[in-house]
Amino acid sequence: MAEVVINGLIEGGKATSGPPFGPALGPLGVNVASIISEINAKTSAFEGIKVPVKVTVDGVTKKFTVEVGSPTTSAMILKELGIQSGAKTKEEIAGNITLEQVKKIAKAKEMSMYGNSLASRVNQVLGTCKSMNITCEGASAREIIAKVKSGEIKL
Repeated sequence: MAEVVINGLIEGGKATSGPPFGPALGPLGVNVASIISEINAKTSAFEGIKVPVKVTVDGVTKKFTVEVGSPTTSAMILKELGIQSGAKTKEEIAGNITLEQVKKIAKAKEMSMYGNSLASRVNQVLGTCKSMNITCEGASAREIIAKVKSGEIKL
């Protein structure tokens, strides 16, 4: 039997042995509970957000790998602020995020961002805030990005 790939969309940290993974994994003769626990461990940072998950099972050895996709940065910002969407107009401010919340998002998305330092990943998150017209610590995201780049804000 060749490799079997199972894709599913689950809420972070809340995978169960029910659909989409349980019924697909059961006939393969693998330990479903260990796969589910690994999925939950890897997705716990995305609690409350739907996350794409890919499970690959080798049909012969029964070894498996779990790959977790990443929700969009904007979805994580919206969840962090508890709002439904970004600003509808340029004049509207959709919300205000703290630098700690921005750091939390940057750390959670570490594997899917291109930055090699926390500062660069924080700036990427702030760039998304800028496009959604969300302020950070009461200032525009652009101002905070400049302060992080200049070293005025240490991360």
